[in-house]
Amino acid sequence: MKTALTIAGSDCSGGAGIQADIKTMTANGVFAMSAVTALTAQNTAGVTDIMNVTPDFLEKELDCIFTDIFPDAVKIGMVSDKELIKVIAKKLKQYRAINIVVDPVMVSSSGSKLIDDSAVDVLKKELFPLATLITPNIPEAERLTEMHIISEEDMYNAALIISNEFNCSVLLKGGHKINDANDLLISYGKTKWFRSERIDNPNTHGTGCTLSSAIASNLAKGFDLIQSIEKSKKYVSGALKAMLDLGKGSGPLNHAFAISSEF
Repeated sequence: MKTALTIAGSDCSGGAGIQADIKTMTANGVFAMSAVTALTAQNTAGVTDIMNVTPDFLEKELDCIFTDIFPDAVKIGMVSDKELIKVIAKKLKQYRAINIVVDPVMVSSSGSKLIDDSAVDVLKKELFPLATLITPNIPEAERLTEMHIISEEDMYNAALIISNEFNCSVLLKGGHKINDANDLLISYGKTKWFRSERIDNPNTHGTGCTLSSAIASNLAKGFDLIQSIEKSKKYVSGALKAMLDLGKGSGPLNHAFAISSEF
């Protein structure tokens, strides 16, 4: 069985973070592991508090994983502290991690800030150059490029800047700010749009975590980048179409929409 590791924060409400990652990886047929970067007190309405783990503890988590069950892919989500970012980068290089998907989580879907300003530069310097793929949304791409993105042409220019600067592939997610669900991949000079139907579901908590984890899962299984993105977008669409409705705010997806067994 192929394996995948999520390095991210915990969402106690279960819709995003490592909880969404583990559900997604399991649904996509890989064995999921997690290294927790932070505990968050949050729900569908917003984030109340964040408590980071210590760099020493995160280092021990990663050592335990890589020296025993080596991951076939790594997804990195919320890391809000620059010292934690440095630990992750050090360990990824030490163990020669493969298929690294970085979701540069900066703001939650409810609008809560999830990363310190000082950590953004370290994220760009330490982690982005190690990535197989970076998956920013529009607000994250605007922060990374200092551009105002209001069109698909702007999306192309921003993704190209990020890809060239960090020498990696970039999947820039359009979302409802630019288009319905059309994402742009720029990978070493090649461009591909992934166009999807609009799904009228206000419950989108954790969609970014889910997409990046699904991509990592498919890379772990040996699919190429384009195949992995196509399969992952199809999975996210299915989880949205299931129309799960939980919580008082923007609720979670149904990660288990396609799981059926005697159990």
